[in-house]
Amino acid sequence: MEPAALSPFAAWDNFYVIIGSSGAALTGLQFVVIALGAEGRATRTPEVVGAFGTPTVVHFCAVLLIAAILSMPWHAVSSAELALGTCGVAGIGYVVIVIRRTRRTMGYAPVLEDWLWHCAFPFIAYAALLGAALMLQRDLPHSLFVIAATALLLLFVGIHNAWDAVTYIALQRSAEPQAPPDQRTP
Repeated sequence: MEPAALSPFAAWDNFYVIIGSSGAALTGLQFVVIALGAEGRATRTPEVVGAFGTPTVVHFCAVLLIAAILSMPWHAVSSAELALGTCGVAGIGYVVIVIRRTRRTMGYAPVLEDWLWHCAFPFIAYAALLGAALMLQRDLPHSLFVIAATALLLLFVGIHNAWDAVTYIALQRSAEPQAPPDQRTP
């Protein structure tokens, strides 16, 4: 019996276990952030959630998907290339949708930081993923580092955006007038 060929992605197993687990856990925490926002009187409309909340979950899930793709026992690098390239194209398309949603928000006026973290950095990440996927067969070692950097960038974008949402909700709650103790509901 011939020994199974070692996957060219095997050296990255630990990295993708860590980053995939982080993406999955942070996806769950983003659901908590959304629930906190729903309990408060934070300015939220479907457009605001679609521009600032949902993309964070999508980016965390993209990290999980990248980790899963590179942890699969591919028989050919071209199969991984196709899967990662598809993720890159889908991510770019999704960021274009987010940009349109962000431009249409009425309840909140995005500032430069919002445009960078919610639109520019994710676009760069997905474009880099697509580029690395297209170069995977020609330059495997460098492509794998670009894919890893992309996954980290998407993870950090998600962490930043989740933190931004939590602080926004907290600041809105602290600005709300408090009812006297005898009039509060239990």
